[in-house]
Amino acid sequence: MKGRRKMTKIDIISGFLGAGKTTLIKKLIKEALSGQKLVLIENEFGEIGIDGGFLKEAGIEITEMNSGCICCTLVGDFGTALRDVITKYEPDRIIIEPSGVGKLSDVIKAVADVKKDFDTVELNSFIAVVDAGKTTMYMKNFGEFFNDQIENANTIVLSRTGKTSESKLEKAVAAIKEHNDKAVIITTDWDSLTGEQILETMEKAAGEVKDLLFTNEELESCEHHHHHDHDHEEGHECGCGHHHDHDHEEGHECGCGHNHDHDHEEGHKCGCGHHHHHADEVFDSWGVTTPKRFTKEALNKILDTLAWGNGLGIILRAKGIVQSEDDEWLEFDLTPGEFEVRTGSPDVTGKLCVIGSRLKKDEIQALFEV
Repeated sequence: MKGRRKMTKIDIISGFLGAGKTTLIKKLIKEALSGQKLVLIENEFGEIGIDGGFLKEAGIEITEMNSGCICCTLVGDFGTALRDVITKYEPDRIIIEPSGVGKLSDVIKAVADVKKDFDTVELNSFIAVVDAGKTTMYMKNFGEFFNDQIENANTIVLSRTGKTSESKLEKAVAAIKEHNDKAVIITTDWDSLTGEQILETMEKAAGEVKDLLFTNEELESCEHHHHHDHDHEEGHECGCGHHHDHDHEEGHECGCGHNHDHDHEEGHKCGCGHHHHHADEVFDSWGVTTPKRFTKEALNKILDTLAWGNGLGIILRAKGIVQSEDDEWLEFDLTPGEFEVRTGSPDVTGKLCVIGSRLKKDEIQALFEV
């Protein structure tokens, strides 16, 4: 595997469910990375892969890996896929988009493990895309996953800042800095920035901040100690020395404003005394493919119900593409309290996906009438 002349940069663009990872990637591809030989490796949490279809229009090679998180249930497949991509395509750049519930620290370690086999691979940017308006809510409720992305990023890109009040934005930045005061934080609304500006900031931070987050010795230690088992045994400890605290309150508040009990006996306890969970222990997904046609009015009504929870579980993310009764194709994105419907390109069939915690899947299916 040695002897390739061209360097391959690897960028990991993480972000919690619905933060805007795919939108950022599309902006970078369109405005900053044209002309580069690119490969995008995606990992979806959920039964139906949605985002891959959205990105095929950009002509990017996509490896979709569904039903699990990149760092545990699919780590073997991920390592093989990444090695194959490096060898087969010899790209200038590989963008890895982990699942929204994947831990960035685990993805970095998995990539570092693959890097050992290649002398022309560079770990470049570790990005966390963070929804400015939901930062403190997600920190409180899903800190084990959400905070890990922030703590291990060298660039943090805040999304939806144009829709966020100045006071809320300041609180979000302050909360982020409590977990990572070294990363570069982009707070300007994306519409006011070019992809080149964002890429330039990412590249600069990759050189300046990476060494502060992980020394070479720490990365090697992480690689050595990182086990991908599912036995939930005690003593699962990462050698990097970072602690990923989890707020073990008896209940947590989701976007719908209600308290939901959380069973913290699941998961496993590591050597540092904290509980650590796999994504599939905390998060749920429901997804179907369907030829059903929807009117815009009916789809909006369904999404409005999902956006506010309404007893269907903790709805964190919904996305999909369906055909309308007017022969249009409608794409939608939903996060707690808000959603967007837009006209899209035809797909081979309709796809629906809902991600959250303790989902009432039968009732969600009944809501869509599929």
